[in-house]
Amino acid sequence: MDVKLSLILILSLPLVTPIRWLMHPNTQKCLREELRQNVLVKGDYEIAPIDGQFMDYIVRDSKGHILANKQDITKGKFTFSTENYDMFEICFTSRVPGYQRGTLQEVALNIKTGVEAKTYEGIGEVAKLKPLELDLKMLEDLSSSIVQDFSDMKHRAEEMRNTNESTSRRVHWFSMFSIICLFGLSVWQILYLRRYFKAKKLIE
Repeated sequence: MDVKLSLILILSLPLVTPIRWLMHPNTQKCLREELRQNVLVKGDYEIAPIDGQFMDYIVRDSKGHILANKQDITKGKFTFSTENYDMFEICFTSRVPGYQRGTLQEVALNIKTGVEAKTYEGIGEVAKLKPLELDLKMLEDLSSSIVQDFSDMKHRAEEMRNTNESTSRRVHWFSMFSIICLFGLSVWQILYLRRYFKAKKLIE
C-alpha cells in the first residue's frame, strides 16, 4: 500500500527542473508568476562565479513591496509566503564595473510553490507520523491544492465571462446609438437639402 501511495505521489507531483539562462553584463531579467493567497514559495539559485562581476536579486509584488532581496549572490535560497492574490516577480540584475569588460554569466533558478515547497520530513518528525500517514498527508495537501486550483480557474472563467458579456452589451448599445445618430444625421441632411433646393427654386 505504501509503494502504491508513493507511486501516486510521484506521478501526481510535477517534475521540478531548474530554469537556466545566460545573463548579459549590466542587464536585468525578471520572472513573473501569479499566485493566490497564503502560498508558500521557496527558491534555490546558483550563479556561475566570474571575477569582477556581481549579481543581485529582488522579489516583490505588484505594489512594489520587497519580499526578499540580496546582493552579490552566488548560491543560496529564499522563502516567503503570499499574503494576497497577486502577481509576484523575481528579478536578477547583473553588475559589472565600467573599467571591466563583462561576459555572459549563467544563472540557475529552481522555484517551488504550495505543496512542492513544504518539507514533509520535518512535519512528520514533529507530528510523529508514520510513513504511510505522511504519504496520506501529502496526498491530502495535494488534493486540496488541486481543488483550489480548479476553484481559481472557475472563478477566473466566471470573471472573463462577465467581462465578455459586459463588453458585448456595451458594444451593442454603442452600435444602437451610432445607428440612431447616423439616422438622425441623414434625416437632418435630407431636410436641409430640401429647404436649400426650395430656396434656390430648384424644386417645388
